[in-house]
Parts: sequence; C-alpha cells; structure tokens
Amino acid sequence: MMKIIINITHQQLDLYNEKDQIIRRYAISSAKKGTGQEYGSFCTPLGKHIIRAKIGAGQALNTVFVKRRPTGEIYSSELSQLYPLRDWILTRIMWLSGCEPGFNRLGTVDTMRRYIYIHGSPDSVIMGKPGSIGCIRMRNHELVELFDLVPAGTQVEINA
Repeated sequence: MMKIIINITHQQLDLYNEKDQIIRRYAISSAKKGTGQEYGSFCTPLGKHIIRAKIGAGQALNTVFVKRRPTGEIYSSELSQLYPLRDWILTRIMWLSGCEPGFNRLGTVDTMRRYIYIHGSPDSVIMGKPGSIGCIRMRNHELVELFDLVPAGTQVEINA
C-alpha cells in the first residue's frame, strides 16, 4: 500500500510505493503558525492520519471550493482582488482524519473536525515555505497527479 510522509521542516511531501521507495516528491506549504494539534490554533497537526475523503475529481484546475463544494468560480488574479481575505482552496481536496485518539483524533485535537486538507492553491503562493492556516498546500498540477495516484484510506504521516 502506498503512503505519504510530510516533512514540515523541509516543507515536502513524499509519496512511497508498496516497496517503501519514494516515487514522487513535492514541495508544500504548511501552517505559518507551525505545528499543533488544538482546534483554533491554525497550526498543522502532526502524527498518523489517513485520507478520509477525496473531493473534486474531474474539476478544472483552479476550481474554487468553499466548504468542500465547488463554487462555480475558477481562480484568477481578478477574483483574488475581489476577495483579498479568502483562504483559497483550489482544484482538489484530500481531507485528512487523525488516527491517534487524544493526539489528533477526537475532542479538541480532531484533525478532521479541524477541516485539515491537502489542497491546491494559487500559483502565486510560494511552496517550500510555511504560509497556510493549518492545511497542506500544493501546486495544482502536482496535487492532481497525487490525487490520481492515491486512494481514499491512504496513510499520511506528518512529521516536524
């Protein structure tokens, strides 16, 4: 079974095949406030997770999502100027669920209830540097590739 390991220090996501070999490496952007488990912290949670749901299959690059639903908008610089404070969730969503009760599952530390995703972001967003409000951001074309390679249920480990 394939697995994903996200390294916060190096701001990268590695996809491993069944033989435990890295088959893809992507630059990411995690939370600008660092790592943390608590609801409302705007930090990226650590530990063992799974991809609970994959959302957006077949949507166009730069499709805008709000509350995990496509809005009918396609991201552009003009749209960005109209909504300067929007947290742009684009193209695809892989919704993470923690696997460690008391650490990243249940109560105030529940990754899924915190709406932590791996998702696309505007091309202008710098990868390799923290900048999100908790999620893992990726370049849209790389996210589509990853989305198509991994099934729901894939293990995701997030390390500092």
